[in-house]
Amino acid sequence: MNATPQDHEFLTRVLALAQRSRDEGHHPFAAMVVAADGTVISQAMNASSSDRTAHAEMNALRLASQQYSPEQLATATLYANAEPCAMCSGGTYWSGVGRVVYAMSEASLLELTGSDPENPTLSLPCRTVFAAGQRPTEVIGPLREDEARAAHRDFWRK
Repeated sequence: MNATPQDHEFLTRVLALAQRSRDEGHHPFAAMVVAADGTVISQAMNASSSDRTAHAEMNALRLASQQYSPEQLATATLYANAEPCAMCSGGTYWSGVGRVVYAMSEASLLELTGSDPENPTLSLPCRTVFAAGQRPTEVIGPLREDEARAAHRDFWRK
């Protein structure tokens, strides 16, 4: 399936949120969970704390899961400025969110982060994680990689 105008609208919003995350001193990642009707269920940035699992996607998914059942989230979309890592892909699957749209691939992110200890990469594409599940998760991306790279420029120590 191809990206819709709504997908691009929410990617624009999540890219701006990722820049805000960086501007506020956090890692430049952001995510939103959006219902099929366009209602924003939750949005989050990476949290700078000792909790290394506080990725933007996990934070947004936790908020969404507190308000909606997996059945309700089945038609929702997770928007992220970067491809969800293996942990976030698993969290997406277990939350019940049925669709993922992301701007920048994990491979492109790795080019930017290099061996920075702040972002150790586990090279496992989200499509591979979702393919191992018992129910389908639609994945669209990468889209708008050049725009997504902007928030990461000169952030990481390679």
